[in-house]
Amino acid sequence: MSAQFDLSSTVLRPMTPASLDGVMALEVDVYPFPWSRGNFADSLVSGYTAWSLNRPTGELLGYCVAMAGVAEMHLLNITVAPAFRRQGHARGMLSALVRHCVGVGAERLWLEVRTSNVQARAAYARLGFSEMGRRKGYYPAPAGSREDAVVMSLDVSRIGAADALD
Repeated sequence: MSAQFDLSSTVLRPMTPASLDGVMALEVDVYPFPWSRGNFADSLVSGYTAWSLNRPTGELLGYCVAMAGVAEMHLLNITVAPAFRRQGHARGMLSALVRHCVGVGAERLWLEVRTSNVQARAAYARLGFSEMGRRKGYYPAPAGSREDAVVMSLDVSRIGAADALD
């Protein structure tokens, strides 16, 4: 999340059922406990905010899925392909999501992150997210064990759409 996000070299578009083959290929490549195709399909059917980030040529760089609540948004999944990390793509998707939150009147953006994912936790903190608590045993882990999640939140009501994470 260190480089400036360049919208001219990427296209953020709604995720569709046609996107799911590429999304699933990336999901299973990146995560030891990936979402199922059904998780993504259900998110689309439910009308969740779901975007894919692509090069103009169509190459998939990443995606995100968020669920709206009452005056809030919950980021459920954000992923960038390993070859495209540390180029500002996650920050760009988060910034677009914050602008979307402002547009729909969501005052707070929530997310969970594995306690072991120190790099992501630090990146979210740099973007203004605060640790709000823990969810015990939230994530599956090796050998049938479970890992806690850190619950983080961003007060979107204090950010203008033009200033979203910039």
